[in-house]
Amino acid sequence: MTVGIRHDDLRRRNRAMVILAVRHAGQASRTEIAATTALSHSTISAISSDLIGEGVLAEVKGGEGGAMKRGRPQVAISLNPSAASVCVVVLSLNSLIATVVDYAGCSVAEESLRLPTLSMPRDELIGQTVGTVVRLIEKHSAKAGPVMRIILAIQGITDSESRTLMWSPITPESDICFADLLEQATGIPATVENDCNMIALALRSHDPERYRNDFIAILLSHGIGMGMVLRGEVFTGTQSSGGEFGHMIHRPDGALCRCGRRGCVEAYAGNYAILRNAEGLAEDTPPVADVGDGDIAALADKARRSPGPEREAFRKAGEALGFSLGSLFALLDPAPVAMVGHGSLAFDLLEGPIREAIAKTAGGQHSKAISFATEPNEIPLIREGCAIRALTFLDEHVFAAGMVNLGARKNAG
Repeated sequence: MTVGIRHDDLRRRNRAMVILAVRHAGQASRTEIAATTALSHSTISAISSDLIGEGVLAEVKGGEGGAMKRGRPQVAISLNPSAASVCVVVLSLNSLIATVVDYAGCSVAEESLRLPTLSMPRDELIGQTVGTVVRLIEKHSAKAGPVMRIILAIQGITDSESRTLMWSPITPESDICFADLLEQATGIPATVENDCNMIALALRSHDPERYRNDFIAILLSHGIGMGMVLRGEVFTGTQSSGGEFGHMIHRPDGALCRCGRRGCVEAYAGNYAILRNAEGLAEDTPPVADVGDGDIAALADKARRSPGPEREAFRKAGEALGFSLGSLFALLDPAPVAMVGHGSLAFDLLEGPIREAIAKTAGGQHSKAISFATEPNEIPLIREGCAIRALTFLDEHVFAAGMVNLGARKNAG
């Protein structure tokens, strides 16, 4: 049976293909877009002309598209930075960073605050977060075109609809519907995302050969997080963002985790856990609220210089990570792993124990095929992943559909 495609759906799909081809290339000639999309030259010409007229794309004089080819120089097409913008917000332990990103993916303005997230009352946490976004948008959106989407990334569990912070180790407050609150304050569509899922999106954009259909990103920081891509899609649960790798149980009734339970992976591999073990404290010692990156770097230096409690603390951390990864690989095929965050700077101390532990599990049958890479700075990755998600939404669901024109967007902004 032949299934027909409506003309409007075909038009929308083709427009999306052109926009995404330009986004991936940065600049591209019409010939290069045709080669990427397999659309005809006449279709590319018609769509690109429409998108340029609508202010979504722009022709680049002296651009790179087709510059190295013989004959008549081809005109490159790029995204129009002023077509729209998005607001990206990263809420993490004691920190809030909000950034306006233009349609071409460049940061236009940023505001950051140091917040005592563990002790802030609910209303104050909400007020500071929403107020910062409102202030930034009002002050800077004119530089980049109207803000058309807001994404808040946060450490912890979000609901599957990307609306609510369900639980987070950075605050005692739970079930905060940040998306509704941001939309009520700004009138702009908003979503709430798990930070490690956004890291995974950014990694795939950075290195699509390594991070393609299946891979795992592990955040090594004060806490332990995970973003996982399976068959080309970021893994989420049916009710929540899923992927709470740091709170899988490593040892039942073991060390105290900051989530309140015992024996979690994080209770051995988080910054506070490494510090607790290095100092020889009991496993039921309450976790330190905030361990600086410098403190962990100093412990790592001691561990490298000589055997002792510091090296043993990193061994325990690697062991916890390795056994849990091995259990994961017993369910899934081995996949590339990215160790992300400042904790990855001590990966030389962790890798041996990680691999030894993986090899003892059912998932370690192919342990030699498991590859690791490190990315020490997680904040730019979280921010980039959020921008990718927000801008791709505009590409596919707003501009591909031709729902609004540039004049209307400017008036709305």
